[in-house]
Amino acid sequence: MDEPGLFALAILSVVQGIAEWLPVSSEGMSMFLMLNVLKLDPASAFTYAVFLHTGTMLAVLVRFRGEFAEMLLALYGDGDVRLLKIVVVASLFTAFTALPLMLVVKGFRSGELVNLLIGVMLILTGLILRLPGKGYRDLEELGLKEAALLGLAQGFAILPGISRSGTTISFLLLRKMKEEHALRLSFIISVPAVMGATLIEGLPGGVPATSAVLTVAITFAVGYATMDLLLRFARKVNFSAFCISLGVLAVATTLMVMIYV
Repeated sequence: MDEPGLFALAILSVVQGIAEWLPVSSEGMSMFLMLNVLKLDPASAFTYAVFLHTGTMLAVLVRFRGEFAEMLLALYGDGDVRLLKIVVVASLFTAFTALPLMLVVKGFRSGELVNLLIGVMLILTGLILRLPGKGYRDLEELGLKEAALLGLAQGFAILPGISRSGTTISFLLLRKMKEEHALRLSFIISVPAVMGATLIEGLPGGVPATSAVLTVAITFAVGYATMDLLLRFARKVNFSAFCISLGVLAVATTLMVMIYV
């Protein structure tokens, strides 16, 4: 198995920079490409998928720099303490679901089984996206128990095929939060989650430092440039049907390969 070359990493960076803002599981998309096109083993594909989130995480930090500055000030008693508490609680509870599931995903040795998992989880994401209605609550009305449940829900997105943004935004809309507040909080709480996963997984083995820096730079540039446009686009498209259709296709194709090859 060869490590992805610079061109392959650039393509994966663009995919991540676009898919992160859509409720389609950027991790699932990138892992599917790495397993079936680049022929990586599941563990390596998972590590690369986590690493690719670094660039979009930086894009979120820059885009919501005001909110993060407020939370830093809150540490010294002069900022948005409420938002800080929500993010801390959500992040802690994300670990409860994410860490055990991370071990499960990394334990897979068969690419076909991971393909099946991605397909099934995409179908589940599509069903989740059918749930929410309209919200009326402000961010300040979110309780810490709800923040804990939000974190638990976010942790399931470590499974390839489960959309992190789709799951967390759907949860918040089900709690009747206004859409703009749900979007904002969903992306803010992604930063500690991505930081934690990246620290645990580390850099993919065999990738030169220059390639790693370029990968992060491309993902950041594409992600930051497309964020607002794609978030508006996501509100107008039926991604539930898209995820279900893509999931069914992935499951059917994988089963055919397992049976006839």
